[in-house]
Amino acid sequence: MKNLLLLILVVLLAVVPLIFNRAAEFNGADGEAEEAITEINPDYTPWFDALWEPPSGEVESLLFVLQAAIGALFIGYFIGSSRMKRKMEEKAAEHPQ
Repeated sequence: MKNLLLLILVVLLAVVPLIFNRAAEFNGADGEAEEAITEINPDYTPWFDALWEPPSGEVESLLFVLQAAIGALFIGYFIGSSRMKRKMEEKAAEHPQ
């Protein structure tokens, strides 16, 4: 029951902003920051340039999703291994040899 409630809450957190902001454009933080900086100081030149520019927006999105998936796998592995370690310790405490 607790997991179902948490799942519903996560879905609501993802869907409600999309419903209330139908006309909103979802741009990346980099683009928003660049726009704000050029608004404040139109003569600003960046200190560094990108080492590599993805050939298209789709490739950039793919790399972002890949990065998020690797991070999620890492976090999931850490949580799973710590839970398994705790269960093994509890089992060992219940049945000492």
